[in-house]
Amino acid sequence: MIYETIKKEKIMKKITIFFVAVFLCFTTLMTGCGKNENLIRINEVTHSIFYAPLYIAINNGYFEEEGLEIELTNGGGSDASMTALLTKSADIALLGPETAVYVASQGRSDLPVIFGQLTKRDGSFLIGRTPEPDFEWSDLNGKYIIGGRRGSSPAMSLQYALEQNGLIIDDTVTLDLTVAFNLMVGAFDGGLGDYVTMFEPTASDFVAQGKGYYIASVGEESGEVPFTAFMANRSYLNEHYDKCEKFLKAVVRGYNYLMAQPIINVVNSLRPSFTAFTDDNISASITSYKNIDAWCNTPVMSETAYNRLLTIMQNAGELEGTVAFSSIVDNTIAEKVLL
Repeated sequence: MIYETIKKEKIMKKITIFFVAVFLCFTTLMTGCGKNENLIRINEVTHSIFYAPLYIAINNGYFEEEGLEIELTNGGGSDASMTALLTKSADIALLGPETAVYVASQGRSDLPVIFGQLTKRDGSFLIGRTPEPDFEWSDLNGKYIIGGRRGSSPAMSLQYALEQNGLIIDDTVTLDLTVAFNLMVGAFDGGLGDYVTMFEPTASDFVAQGKGYYIASVGEESGEVPFTAFMANRSYLNEHYDKCEKFLKAVVRGYNYLMAQPIINVVNSLRPSFTAFTDDNISASITSYKNIDAWCNTPVMSETAYNRLLTIMQNAGELEGTVAFSSIVDNTIAEKVLL
């Protein structure tokens, strides 16, 4: 009798384990089925009208028309955005190409790969505390500038512009590279420094409030260079080539709209992404970037431009040696999108 009872208990235990296993398999299957295969998680280095083609593509429904859903997060700095990409908490990152160079120089196997360029010069503007209608870069002699995080594209472009005008860092001019990117405006507003660099629409909003004045465009002075690009880990590109192609196609449509439409239409398309700013701020920002020819008319990155980036990095003392163009730039998708 005891034996029969034990036998029944074993049978019931096996049946229970079987149904638990079936339930777990079913749950796993359903979870897999519920995963949104059309979702692309984008991490942007900052939120700026400098990246207008991306926002236009989102707000005008171009991604939806490609069958994609976009989840956009803000890194608040290139170091954080690259970390999001490397840890795979983001599928694609929009940030400075210099970060891919840094990672490649460390010998990582699954390298972040640039598959589309968005901007072709520094998008920051030098903001001062008083108007300077006759400004010359030599006027910065003896001044204190908040210039961004050391090793970032904005900081290196600014340093390049200063040195091309004969200024010597930590001698004839103070360049503060200790303030985190997303804290620069607050630091300047709080009284630190004589000048600071800002992107749009923050710059136009700051000026509109009477807190500062446009002095110069860093991008105009430092010249053309690959400044912001879309990157993904090589493994992601290999696995999701079609999605990345659709993604870049939508961004190119956003750029075409930006350049072809009257500014009021562009403002309307950008407004949902910049609800804290006025239409005048958005309009002024678009005009600022068009005036300095900030956006690329092709997502294809040239090797000549890439080599100029390396020169600026070497000038800033942030790169020894070189990193091959072909190791971190793949124009295959960009070239296909343009066909």
